Amino acid sequence: MPKMKTHKAGAKRYKITANGKVLRRHAGIGHLLANKSSKRKRSNAGPEQVSDTHLDLISKQLPYKKYSR
Repeated sequence: MPKMKTHKAGAKRYKITANGKVLRRHAGIGHLLANKSSKRKRSNAGPEQVSDTHLDLISKQLPYKKYSR
């Protein structure tokens, strides 16, 4: 059987932790930050864990999740 290919856009967007959790960036912090409150910008600053509903889709994009660190 041939090897499965990693979806490169997914590999750039998601980070896998040592325990296998998938992290993603928050939306809405790329531009137009002047009219957003400081509280909103701070809460969107760090990474967030991907919800369980999307884990199956992301696992298809990253077939070698275990080795992508």
